Amino acid sequence: MKRIFYPRLAMTGISKNRKIYIPYILTCVGMVMMYYIVSFLSTNKTVSAIYGGEQMQSLLGMGCWIIAIFALIFLFYTNSFLMRRRKKEFGLYNILGMGKWNIARILFWECVIIAVIALLCGMISGILFSKAGELLMIRMLGGEADFSFYIDPHTVLQTLGIFGALFLLLLLNALRQIHLSNPLELLRSESVGEKKPKANWAIAVLGVILLAGAYYIAVTIEEPVEALLYFFAAVAMVIIATYMIFVSGSVALCRILQKNKRYYYKTNHFISVSSMAYRMKRNGAGLASICILSTMVLVMIMSTACLYIGTEDSLRSRYPRNIIVETYSIDDTVVNAVSDTTNGVLSEKGVSPENVLSYRYLNIAGYLRGSSVVFNGSNLSAMESIDFGGMKQLFIVPLEDYNRVMGESKTLNSDEVLLYSTKSDYDYDTITIEEAGTWKVKEIVGDFADNGNDSMSVIGALYLFVPDINAMTQAFDNIISKYGSDGEVDIYKHSYYAFDLSCGDDVQTEIENEIDARLRTVSEQHGIRIYVEGSASERAGFYALYGGMLFLGILLGIVFIIGAVLIMYYKQITEGYEDRGRFEILQKVGMTKREIKKSINSQVLTIFFMPLIAAGLHVAFAFPLIQKILALLNLSNTWLLIAVTAGCYVVFAVFYIIVYLITSREYYNIVSTKEE
Repeated sequence: MKRIFYPRLAMTGISKNRKIYIPYILTCVGMVMMYYIVSFLSTNKTVSAIYGGEQMQSLLGMGCWIIAIFALIFLFYTNSFLMRRRKKEFGLYNILGMGKWNIARILFWECVIIAVIALLCGMISGILFSKAGELLMIRMLGGEADFSFYIDPHTVLQTLGIFGALFLLLLLNALRQIHLSNPLELLRSESVGEKKPKANWAIAVLGVILLAGAYYIAVTIEEPVEALLYFFAAVAMVIIATYMIFVSGSVALCRILQKNKRYYYKTNHFISVSSMAYRMKRNGAGLASICILSTMVLVMIMSTACLYIGTEDSLRSRYPRNIIVETYSIDDTVVNAVSDTTNGVLSEKGVSPENVLSYRYLNIAGYLRGSSVVFNGSNLSAMESIDFGGMKQLFIVPLEDYNRVMGESKTLNSDEVLLYSTKSDYDYDTITIEEAGTWKVKEIVGDFADNGNDSMSVIGALYLFVPDINAMTQAFDNIISKYGSDGEVDIYKHSYYAFDLSCGDDVQTEIENEIDARLRTVSEQHGIRIYVEGSASERAGFYALYGGMLFLGILLGIVFIIGAVLIMYYKQITEGYEDRGRFEILQKVGMTKREIKKSINSQVLTIFFMPLIAAGLHVAFAFPLIQKILALLNLSNTWLLIAVTAGCYVVFAVFYIIVYLITSREYYNIVSTKEE
């Protein structure tokens, strides 16, 4: 009997508090299941055998760490709600004669029971759903599925080890809290923190300033590479500011509402605002957590979904034509040999090139300082060297090729150029290239045929259309002779030849391989490099990358949604038990249940939708930043991103409202009954 006494007390405690334990246990089960599925897929041999599978698995490997770290933080956070609710019960046990050692044994068995249920159910669910995840990934990668089923022992042991250690840490933390508390503190634990906090206006204002700074960074950055570099700084600023505003700013908001007599002195508002005022300092962190998790879900789902939906657009942006032949020479003999060889293969295969795009260009990287392009990094100031927006790819294209490609008939003097700038505007009338000369910018043209290099590059580009490319070649030879030995400047001569084919991917890949094989001979004969690329052969890799991002985004989104929902649920449950005594007193002095319900709705609506509105603001201001970062992944379809973002927010808002209706009903049931 003595052996089962403590396990029975633990089971009784879990059963009597099932309203708070069942969601917690289900969350633990979900975390274990998610981790196993992601870890299983990150090492799955069937997935790795598919083209693009290894890239996807590298993403999933990072996802395993993210889930493990989030599970550690989140389960510690939610476990605090359980301990807060149970401390009163443990204090009663202590007063009735149980020592802290006896309470520790109850906690031990509670932790063991929860861990066994979570690990057993989570592993079974993970194993069952791992095949569904495998089939979904194979579908995204365009591979062929087999219906064999197996369990990965290494993944099982890894999952059990990580979550076993996590539950051990939760137990040690609970024992620490019991050890440091005395019986009186345990009995009063549910009422701790009920003093009205003072509105800390300094922190609230600082939070607003910090948030405004993050928003300013998001909407003013123009260069994609700067957006990528400043993204994490902006995210950190938003997180810190959100917690400042919700913890201190929400208290200040309650004070403002209390001073507004027309709003405050109404039955439903008076009770709700008074109730919120003393608890907002403690619960502001919970609201901020809901807001941050909601923002993370929205950003992850909208960006990964947009990338996957727009895969074909991204593929076309990177490969403007189906087949691309790039020759590192502008010599007519070499260019003609490459063209003749390529067209010979097409003729043998019985296909004709369509939408042919060919031109010559020189490519060099430099730094734009005002209207001058410089190459020696040692001449840059410290501030200039970290201003990545000034880094530019310089493309020099002969005017005759520009006119032929664009169907124009423009003319230039020897000291004039046409200019086309990507990713940022060029606002000067002249342009100077170090060691080469200065030219007048006769016209800023609005477009030029993309060769895929600019869409792939993280920095902006300047296209200069010049009357004499041979003169520019000589100038760049001088630049190389001056800086080339230091490795600071490199110049390439290119001939670009690309075309579309009206045949399937298999035939296109076959033609690409044949052209590549034939041009190797030309490359060896002339001692130059020739690269052959095709969109058909790269399509699987694009879908693997973006499909992996979407798959991981969905899984992490589910994990974060579970976290947000559980915080919402426990917040309502905890506040319901705290407010029940107050509402009982109000009913005794004449307040009706209808008035109580109106007061509850006023309170929940005021608090509950603050995180949703704030998350919407965060996403709206982050939109320009996200747009530029996605441009680095070849996605330039702004309208697609707008549509996906709006759709994700609407769907999430509907889900959020459903959670609100469920949790507010639980809150009302608690405050309107006498059940413990």
